[in-house]
Amino acid sequence: MSASPSVQAVARVAYLASDSIFSSDAALPSISPFVTALNALSSTAHAPISVQRIPFGGDSGAMLLSSHRDRSSLSLGSPNGTTVNLTSYLTLSHSHILHHLLPHLPELVYTPTVLHVAISTFPEDDLADILVLRAALPFCIYSRSAQDAHDNALLASRLARTERRTVLHVFHVGTAEEHAEFIDEESIKPYLFAERVSLNRFNETGEAKSVSAAKVEDESDALVSAYDAAALATASLLQRPVQAVTTSGAYAPRTVLFTLGSLSSDINVEDTAIVELSLLKPLSPTRITAAIPSSARYILVCEQVRRWSIKWTPLYLEVVSALQADNRDEQPRVRSVLLGDATTVTAEDVRSLVVRTSTEGQDGKKVRLTLGALPLTEGAHGTIRSEEAKFASAQHVHIPRHEASYTTLLETLFGARLEIANSPSHVYDAAIVSTSPEFTLGRIRGEEDAIQTLERDIKVLLSESTFDGTLHRLLSEWIAVRNAGSRIASGKTKDVRELETNFADRIVAALEEIEAQGGLKSAGAAAVRVYQARALFRAAAALRTRSRWIVGSDAWAYDLGASGLHHAIASGLDVNILLLDSTPYSRRQAHGSRRGKQDVGLYAMNHGDVYVASVAVYASYAQVLQALMEADAFPGPSVVLAYLPYTSEESTALEILKETKMAVDAGYWPLYRWNPAKDHEGSGNECFSLDSDAIKNELQRFLDRQNHLSQLVRARPRMPAELVSGLGEQLKVARRARARKAYEELLTAIDAPPLTVLYASDGGKAEKVAKRLAMRAKMRGLSASVAAMDTVKLEDIAKEPIVLWVTSVAGQGEFPQNGRAMVKALNAAVARKERPLEAVKFSVFAMGDTHYWPRPEDAHYYNKAGKDLDARLESLGAQRVIPLGLGDDQDADGPETGYRLWEPQVWKALGVDEIQVQEAEPEPITNEHIKVASQYLRGTIKEGLEDTSTGALAPSDTQLTKFHGIYQQDDRDIRDERAAQGAEPAYSFMIRVRMPGGVCRPDQWLLMDQIADEHGCGTFKITTRQTFQFHGVIKGHLKPAIQDINRALLDTLAACGDVNRNVIVSAIPSLTKLHAQVYAFAKRVSEHLLPRTTAYHEIWLDKKLVAGDALKDIEPLYGEFYLPRKFKVAVAVPPTNDVDIFANDVGFIAIVGENDELVGFNVTAGGGMGVTHGNKKTYPRAADVLGFCTIEQGVYVAEKIMLVQRDNGNREDRKNARLKYTMDRMGVDVFKAEVEERLGYKLQPARPYAFDRNIDDYGWHIGEDGKHHFTCFIENGRIQDEPGKEFKTALREIAKVHKGAFRCTANQHLLITDIATEDLPQIKALLARYKLDNLSYTGLRLSSSACVAFPTCGLAMAESERYLPILIDKVETICEENGLRNDSIVMRMTGCPNGCARPYLAEVAFVGKAPGTYSMLLGGGYHGERLNKIYRETVTEPEILAILRPMIKQYALERREGEHFGDFVIRAGYIAPTTEGKAWYDKMGGEGQHREVSGSA
Repeated sequence: MSASPSVQAVARVAYLASDSIFSSDAALPSISPFVTALNALSSTAHAPISVQRIPFGGDSGAMLLSSHRDRSSLSLGSPNGTTVNLTSYLTLSHSHILHHLLPHLPELVYTPTVLHVAISTFPEDDLADILVLRAALPFCIYSRSAQDAHDNALLASRLARTERRTVLHVFHVGTAEEHAEFIDEESIKPYLFAERVSLNRFNETGEAKSVSAAKVEDESDALVSAYDAAALATASLLQRPVQAVTTSGAYAPRTVLFTLGSLSSDINVEDTAIVELSLLKPLSPTRITAAIPSSARYILVCEQVRRWSIKWTPLYLEVVSALQADNRDEQPRVRSVLLGDATTVTAEDVRSLVVRTSTEGQDGKKVRLTLGALPLTEGAHGTIRSEEAKFASAQHVHIPRHEASYTTLLETLFGARLEIANSPSHVYDAAIVSTSPEFTLGRIRGEEDAIQTLERDIKVLLSESTFDGTLHRLLSEWIAVRNAGSRIASGKTKDVRELETNFADRIVAALEEIEAQGGLKSAGAAAVRVYQARALFRAAAALRTRSRWIVGSDAWAYDLGASGLHHAIASGLDVNILLLDSTPYSRRQAHGSRRGKQDVGLYAMNHGDVYVASVAVYASYAQVLQALMEADAFPGPSVVLAYLPYTSEESTALEILKETKMAVDAGYWPLYRWNPAKDHEGSGNECFSLDSDAIKNELQRFLDRQNHLSQLVRARPRMPAELVSGLGEQLKVARRARARKAYEELLTAIDAPPLTVLYASDGGKAEKVAKRLAMRAKMRGLSASVAAMDTVKLEDIAKEPIVLWVTSVAGQGEFPQNGRAMVKALNAAVARKERPLEAVKFSVFAMGDTHYWPRPEDAHYYNKAGKDLDARLESLGAQRVIPLGLGDDQDADGPETGYRLWEPQVWKALGVDEIQVQEAEPEPITNEHIKVASQYLRGTIKEGLEDTSTGALAPSDTQLTKFHGIYQQDDRDIRDERAAQGAEPAYSFMIRVRMPGGVCRPDQWLLMDQIADEHGCGTFKITTRQTFQFHGVIKGHLKPAIQDINRALLDTLAACGDVNRNVIVSAIPSLTKLHAQVYAFAKRVSEHLLPRTTAYHEIWLDKKLVAGDALKDIEPLYGEFYLPRKFKVAVAVPPTNDVDIFANDVGFIAIVGENDELVGFNVTAGGGMGVTHGNKKTYPRAADVLGFCTIEQGVYVAEKIMLVQRDNGNREDRKNARLKYTMDRMGVDVFKAEVEERLGYKLQPARPYAFDRNIDDYGWHIGEDGKHHFTCFIENGRIQDEPGKEFKTALREIAKVHKGAFRCTANQHLLITDIATEDLPQIKALLARYKLDNLSYTGLRLSSSACVAFPTCGLAMAESERYLPILIDKVETICEENGLRNDSIVMRMTGCPNGCARPYLAEVAFVGKAPGTYSMLLGGGYHGERLNKIYRETVTEPEILAILRPMIKQYALERREGEHFGDFVIRAGYIAPTTEGKAWYDKMGGEGQHREVSGSA
């Protein structure tokens, strides 16, 4: 925001007049105009002074006081100790800023301070916030124009310095067209330090008296005198009048307008005078009455105060009070006028106002008078004026959108019962202070005291027996109900409330009847008080079930101080306090030594009878719900500490999620619940419930205190140290044991020359190279050790004579995860200019991919990690004995080409190149070795589950658990943080259910929902293979989770691994009969191709072998090696290709006969999505159609295709092991012939079919049997509750009443199927209640899909599920700008090139390469029949948007009738079509003018 003349004038005076300046920043994204003005002054000033900027919402009052204290301590050493240091504070008016001043004003008021507050333009020109400050300050000066702002800034500065009091100067920002004449710089200092002017004033009799000599009667007179003296000095300096009150217009007016706002003084209306006030405090009554001539009959007080909390505005009250004290023959009529946009007010507007005033009341109506346009507010009945909407008070209390995460939860949980006691909705009734938690606590205390007073008065009234009969009985019963209600269980409070409300109505009616009969006149004072407080009867009943909350927020409800919190805790009130902490974990150090809000919990728990919880909605949604409900049920004060780390409203949910996870995992923000009610119940339940793995030391010491230790031991005898430590003590012990073993091995080979091999590897390739290098070194007689870089310290490396380094590269030239700590240590040593490695000899072998960075500007990222490491080691004094070795994936043998040149140099440098290695080099252990040695998928999984020293399983077992439907993962958001703490990664497991066709019953759904809460992360995901995935399952919960899945009559066997995986089927909601047929077929295929090993039942379901080892497993289809790679089968029903049939190893395209009966299938084979970046031996492939088979033949066709793949697939290279490569290597005809030979017959020719889409059919459908089906949109398949989208709760509630089934789709959405007509209203009501029936999304969003990626997927290179919705927000804006809101464009994203979301068949796709970096692909077929192609190999979000904006616009303007986006980009020349998988790389990078210039061309 540029600085207007008014802002420039005030900033200049403040800069030249002050000893220190503070300026508050504006709310983001705005920039305070004072910043611009002060920066300009600093650059031109001869002696610039420091300007301290205060962040928006910072505690400005505390900073001002601190500055004065520091300066006061310095001035004590001055000769007379009377040095006056003036402080100026400049800010835009905003409640968030000004209300931080309120608590400090009683102390600040006695300091020489000027508060310059600028009022923004309409509609943010409300003076309400400022007038709240006016009440607590001695001086308040108001400026309307730029010239006034300049003059009054001078006056305020002198007044503050001479009186050593705080002065509030309010002025309007104004416009750039205004003009102000500035005083020269040299005159300001003499003016400020000049002696106070002595002036004469006149008493009521007209006699002059000297102010300097006369006794001042009260402080108000003294303040008025001080202002007059400063005004006189200012007028003398400026040679123009500076007046407290200015009058213009008629000499003997009939109407007088007092204005508090920027109304123009040039307005002339007959018989009307306009009075402008510059001095708002002290405002003496005599000045007001002097401005009102005896001719005045109407006084209109026009104030720009639209959000005042009480009926009468401040200036109106001042005028009325002055007139009441003025003895006039005829008192004028005073009316309050709401002043709107004063800049638009004309003389005709004023004349109309005067007419309305003179004729008011003639029609019997009296309305609030207004002048000028008021802000418009959207109301329930269209656009309404703010005045009619109670000035829209609450809209000025801005609640950051992120905080809705918690407030929406409260609304959802408690509904009509909820009362947020300091809600912004109270602002109109009780001013902005009503949002203050401390004020609200006082108000609640007052309400409770009033009810207690009523109870005492009733008891007095009953003892006096003033009333007999009905009222006496009702009051007695009311007291009895009140006493009994406090002892009734919380679940029955609703009944008590209804009873109490009934009594309240009858009591009030009886009291009013007695009063009407005059019975109260003879009654005592207690009876009168009871009658006057009769409204409290219903209020007391309402409190019975009310869930009352006070919210503390840095943004709008300023936190309870220490005393306020103590009052809340000690009050015993049944009130819940929700304290929000928005400090990001990564910025916690910026807050210095200030204690965090998380420590409030310790203080509250020490009190003993307070419910305390520490929660984080982005860490555990279920724990937040449980804590809020427990707090509500607790009979006393509750404190819920809620973590919501954000820096601004622009902070994304992803950023908040990552900050939350780091804070929780590190123990900075522990999740726990402390419920003293459990101890009082005597049930043996513990008070303390730890909901996260780590808690702070202070909290642990509290729990260890003797008076609570017994409770913890009773409920949890084993509370091991690792539960309350983020450092993994047992892991440290295990590491020390391994270190001792390594030391012993070193001693046995002490005479052998030592060699250390260190590696950094994410995918395992560099690790394998390093271990092979160490093994070969040992075979040459060297004492070699190998380790990850992060497992050793820099000082230990300095002791090693020779160190060889092997590293791959991650992201944009970054180091792999397990090498980053070491690199940080190296960089720190380089920064300190140390040379600790002068005795170390080294060499580096780096592994990368030139093709990964094709653009010239990105070429330096190739092997950047290895190159940087090589340079750092040299900088630290290490001696390079062998030049840097570079391995390139693009070489003929990949990195091995470069490695074979580098390794011989290693042996030569070490002097062992002549040694003949006699022993055969061990063959590398591959997946094939692991499978054959696993005893049919057993391995050591069972033993690994029992190992509590680590959260992981053995590496070989993690390959086997895939066959059991389990992937080992870790939380990559906090991987670095845990490594820094010395802890192992936060291991967890993903469990995938086998559920052919994606169909499950409601009772199964409820069990899945329960499993997610009890064993997983609280959410679960619908996958692109029509099943469920659970994430975040820790090792101790693996077995119980799988057992629960099996209790639901589902399992996880063969959901992953080198076997046939979940068979998927088109959802087709309208074809009920046909779906039943293809679903039955899919189940048969799934069961037929299922592995027969009993290992699954032994390990997870505790099924024992018969007679020990007597029963031997056999795999009739798979054998002990199983398949070379995964195998996927799909069934599609034209015209819907929602399963992407051509992306699967085997596909069955349903062929329907003339009578709509399923007659068989066209068979496809050879589809597959997986690719490796830069490896052109890998590519996606769309399946080929082999022929037609009958329904009965289909199962065996699938079997034979799988067996051909089993026997011919590439088991040497897993990257080329899928069926698609087998078919291309054998040839389609040869492959087909092999299948037919095994079948014993030939497939029939393929029959005609047609697909027209591969997206889901959303909304309602009616099946052939009359049943109803609804397809819900579940973005990226994530079943979770989030504010405004409580889909997990919705589906749980539907499952409780649904009599049909659920059907997952291969696009990650959900069908609620087989709804009978009579059940339709109930299901529709639930869908509407939870907004699950909302399908008003853009066609782009409805056609999108993403894999999980970060934080759990170990293969992810970039975000996907968490990022795609954000990207779509921006791309769909482009679509809407071009009229394409409802047009379907299939867009998919994956975090790596393995293709889980089938990106290579999308019209637009993004495949992760590094954090924030993707390959962009175009040209896929809308029907799912054509592969897309790489358009840009490396793009970031700005580049994505820059590419898509003109492309989408051209599509909107030039597309043909019915032409889809994927077809258009090919016709328009953006990209060439992909004709087959092997040609996927041909013509990549765009066509013609759209071609990307490649550095590797």
